[in-house]
Amino acid sequence: GALITNDERLAKRAKHLTTTAKRAHPWEYFHDEVGYNYRMPNINAALGCAQLEQLPKMLEEKRNLYERYKNSVGKLTGVTLLKEPEGCRSNYWLQTLMLDTAYQEKLTAALEFTNAKGLMTRPIWNLLHTLPSYINAPRMDLHCAQDLVQRMFNIPSSSALGRA
Repeated sequence: GALITNDERLAKRAKHLTTTAKRAHPWEYFHDEVGYNYRMPNINAALGCAQLEQLPKMLEEKRNLYERYKNSVGKLTGVTLLKEPEGCRSNYWLQTLMLDTAYQEKLTAALEFTNAKGLMTRPIWNLLHTLPSYINAPRMDLHCAQDLVQRMFNIPSSSALGRA
């Protein structure tokens, strides 16, 4: 992975920790705290930089895809395409449909139908407390999240789909 920041203090701190927390010295190895050797190989960094150059175009294509979906989904009854909140700018990493409460029992049928047609839809992420590793973990009332899981699913979201 990579860390990107405009905070010089944070950048120096991160670099220190990712270079085994070794204090600068010409010959002595003194580590002033626990650090790790998580530096990215140069070839991976080059690939990351090349991908970052493509990012503005990919984000534009994601927004184009959202607009295409919005125009199509707006004609459907009982389903809403999630949009970015006011005052925010989404990267539309995932495009998500939400069924109205009256249609929530149709979620499985919608997933079966779209996948049978080759559309590769999927349910949204499982809530952590439903996974075996967290089944006994403390949690608060999650009725709202549980309701959404029963009504939402992701639709194809590749930036390539947003090309005209």
